[in-house]
Amino acid sequence: MSNKDSDFASFLSGFLIGGLVGAVTALLLAPQSGEETRVLIRDKSVELKDKTLQSLEEAAAEARARADELTKAAQKRAEELAQRGQLVLEEQRARFTKKEGEAAEAAPPAKEEKPAAKKKTSTKKKS
Repeated sequence: MSNKDSDFASFLSGFLIGGLVGAVTALLLAPQSGEETRVLIRDKSVELKDKTLQSLEEAAAEARARADELTKAAQKRAEELAQRGQLVLEEQRARFTKKEGEAAEAAPPAKEEKPAAKKKTSTKKKS
């Protein structure tokens, strides 16, 4: 992404510098009076400013559109990963339940123990 940004910045600066150099060269070499040249410079500068603003607006709109695309793609990917995680969780729960059932079946049955009769002990102290 940063490579595209630097490419666009290079293009934009080259566009501006080239436009200025071309306009100044054309004005200086044209056989006109000083007043006509000043008016022409003013008109060209306004025209160049408008083109620059238009280019910036187009670049901003393109950047917004790209950001929206990336956001939607990230949200879609997050949803896919959440669904995949839920599926893995359910599979692991099923495996655990199955292993737990197998372990319960494999364990020997518990013997019922009869409660032992309590021995009576005297509370008298022996001397």
